[in-house]
Amino acid sequence: MQIRPITSSDNDEIGQLIQSVLEEHEANLPGTAYYDEQLFNLSEVYQSENAIYYVIEDQNQIIGGAGINILEGAERTVCELQKIYLKKEGRGKGLGRKLIEKCLTFAENKNYTCCYLETMPQLSKGIALYEKVGFERLHKPLGATSHHGCSIWMLKKLS
Repeated sequence: MQIRPITSSDNDEIGQLIQSVLEEHEANLPGTAYYDEQLFNLSEVYQSENAIYYVIEDQNQIIGGAGINILEGAERTVCELQKIYLKKEGRGKGLGRKLIEKCLTFAENKNYTCCYLETMPQLSKGIALYEKVGFERLHKPLGATSHHGCSIWMLKKLS
């Protein structure tokens, strides 16, 4: 098992993985990551100094990924945990937590003070994990994301 930064050769595989996970949970709805224009170009999206996207590999096959990027439309000290998805065979093994922890460590090292995320009720196991690692629910969204299909907003203060 290896967690590493995304490369351009991973773009199609991670894009397909994200779409298949959303389909599996019947969450392939407008206003979600399923329809993001940049979904198959994530290696380019996460090129800035204050952003990163990690993939997790098992036997040279990508089984998940997660990223950190600045939260558009918010203070520059607020980042967003983005596009965290795992294939079914990667779930329940602590890999989601490892991805989140790696992303949050990156965020803290880049001096972000808070980490935001958006999700939806269909992804209930992910919500439980976010709460376990310290994310708290908000009553309204932050920033200016294009994910109007997400109805759950969460924030974690970073040390």
